[in-house]
Amino acid sequence: MENILRKCDGLPLAIVSIGCLLASYNTPETKHMREAVCRSIGSHMESHPTLEGMRKIITLSFSYLPHDLKRCMMYLSIFPEDYLVSKNRLLRRWIAEGLIPEKRGLTLMQTAEAYFNELVNRSMIDQAGPIVTYYNRVDICRVHDMMLEVMVSKSLEANFVSFVGIQYEGMSYDIVRRLSVHDADMGYKYSPSKKRSMGIGMMNAIEGMNVQHVRSLSTFQSEGHKLLLDQLRKFKLLRVLDLEDCKDLKNKHLRYICKMYLLKFLSLRGTDISVMPPEICNLEHLQTLDVEDTLLETLPNTMIKLIKLEQLMFSNRNRWLILWTLPKGISKMKALRELSRVVIRSVEVAQEIGDLQQLERIFVYLDKSSEQNMDIRQVLNCSLSKTSSLRWLDVGELEDNHNDDMDYLIDLNTPPQLLRYLRFGGSISRIPDWAGSLAFLAEFTISCTKLVGNQPFEVLCQAPLLNSIFFQMYFYVDKDLAALSTHKFPMLKNMRVTYPYPNPEVFSFEEDSMTKLEILEVEFGGYQKSIVGIEHLTNLKQVRLSGKGNNPSLVRAAKELKAESDRRSKSNQSAFTVGVRYS
Repeated sequence: MENILRKCDGLPLAIVSIGCLLASYNTPETKHMREAVCRSIGSHMESHPTLEGMRKIITLSFSYLPHDLKRCMMYLSIFPEDYLVSKNRLLRRWIAEGLIPEKRGLTLMQTAEAYFNELVNRSMIDQAGPIVTYYNRVDICRVHDMMLEVMVSKSLEANFVSFVGIQYEGMSYDIVRRLSVHDADMGYKYSPSKKRSMGIGMMNAIEGMNVQHVRSLSTFQSEGHKLLLDQLRKFKLLRVLDLEDCKDLKNKHLRYICKMYLLKFLSLRGTDISVMPPEICNLEHLQTLDVEDTLLETLPNTMIKLIKLEQLMFSNRNRWLILWTLPKGISKMKALRELSRVVIRSVEVAQEIGDLQQLERIFVYLDKSSEQNMDIRQVLNCSLSKTSSLRWLDVGELEDNHNDDMDYLIDLNTPPQLLRYLRFGGSISRIPDWAGSLAFLAEFTISCTKLVGNQPFEVLCQAPLLNSIFFQMYFYVDKDLAALSTHKFPMLKNMRVTYPYPNPEVFSFEEDSMTKLEILEVEFGGYQKSIVGIEHLTNLKQVRLSGKGNNPSLVRAAKELKAESDRRSKSNQSAFTVGVRYS
């Protein structure tokens, strides 16, 4: 091991790469493996002692990957340098490309998750943390620049991915299977005429290709693809079409897309499309449809013919409460696992939700203006009790008037026991007791509920794996929200109050409460608030405060927290950082 460390020459990525490679071998042959690795890296580092040597070491780590993991790793070369990739997007694309084999007892997504975790454990993929929005959480990842360089080289060598972009100008390909169109401007400021000429150059490069075998097309530039999009009809065998954030995409281009009968993955996220044609139902093999952050206001009822669709993500970028009204017949979509931002307006549809036995994630609202509203709630209660596969439940009410309209969830007949994420977005008089009995619950979010007393903490502290609590707007009525000594929260590390509201005025923490809390975030806005008992949060690592700059209570709270942090530092205790953001 000393020889290996010496030959890595102190280069951190080289040490991590080799360390993760060796850690994956735990057999009687480990000693021989280490000797072989030591011999391999010796010549590389002696002849190339800096970056090239590290590149050789990364190549060595890649060479020891199993065949399936090699293909999944090379697939990341599709994404540009420093690009933050949604984990879900990556895994869904792996599946659509046929890179994930079927394994007995596991879904393809579970196998893809296992592959992803293996690459993370080997430090070949970096988890960049989650991006948390008002109604969503997205896990993201990236690849180190040097690692990406090696993957691009390996992909080109194996003709696994073909690239178009200014940095790949002049390259030619025999058979193109996966086409990745990177940024043309590479961050430089070009004139419109120059950008157009580069776009034409890129199009000429694509026109010179034989695209009849292309199974995957990805673009990573918001503009400059008009000529390419007008040629979409030539890509007849596509399995994956990823046009995320492509602003050149227009409604007229959808007529080409609706004829790509072999498509399994379609992402139009972040584009300006405003009408989805009913012919979308012709994509009978489609597994993933991502139309979040578009200008769509609805989807056609013909969607129910997509019986292989597993994931549907929908949202309008300009209007948060634009939801897709689920049509009758939704129960035909037996393969559905994820259903995002939908609204139920009929009893029949509420009943059909219970027939979606594969459903793992649902973001659903009820329409209070419906004449059948009371019946819808009762039927949805029964349906949710049947969805035993649910991992993610986000439920709310449209046009909430704080009349405890969501109390039908308090007595849920059989709560989904596998829930990991739970959010209530409407008026409910208290947090249901069953929430505390969820053995796998990791994250809880609540808004627009107007809770009272310590009941929220009394229930949630019983959830053994609860890691994060997010309190959003209008969640509390009383002035003082207190964590008592009985509220241990064995795994809670994050608590965030992310929207300013007059109450609670005081956040207090008794001794022995929230013993594992590491991150506390409170938004003051322009209201008078205080934090009491911060000295009792012995495991605290970070406090974030935000609000208006002229708010004296915010300034006072920041000074008190910094004083407590300084006191811990002087007494050789673990101090925490205090961050303040003024609006």
